[in-house]
Amino acid sequence: MKFLPAPWRWQLLTKLKKNEKCFLCQAPEQNDRDSLICDRGEKFFVLLNRYPYTSGHLLVSPYEHIDSPEKMGSADEMWDLALRGMGILRMHFRPQGFNLGLNVGKAAGAGVHDHFHLHVVPRWEGDANFMAVAGDTRVLSFDMDTVRRIIADAYAEQRKAAAADPGEKPPS
Repeated sequence: MKFLPAPWRWQLLTKLKKNEKCFLCQAPEQNDRDSLICDRGEKFFVLLNRYPYTSGHLLVSPYEHIDSPEKMGSADEMWDLALRGMGILRMHFRPQGFNLGLNVGKAAGAGVHDHFHLHVVPRWEGDANFMAVAGDTRVLSFDMDTVRRIIADAYAEQRKAAAADPGEKPPS
């Protein structure tokens, strides 16, 4: 069996010191631009993945440091934010598909195995995701600040529209 390294993840995995909060717990304590937060809900927030597989790779995370969604009770807000994120990505980046996934626990491949989060990964045919593994290179079409601003502005517009008409559900 051959193993292909993913060296860009080393920075994330080795950054934490013992007794230090995980990056998902630290993010809401920082300003949204620096932490790449695009939207904040009541129990969950949306942020860009700092080490994305593709442009617009979102994470939907609970504020609570919890290792599994089954310990949360309702995850309706998580799915609502994810579906709204998919709609925003469709509108602004026109992906041809998505990967959505929860890696719950270390054995499932979770880089942060004690703070679950949902990945929303936009995909395009021929998006060259092999580059990250084969060439230690990621191909991203937009810079992170631009992507965060576009997504954050779209979430804000949806919240504003929902507040103006409480009977109207935000588009997904």
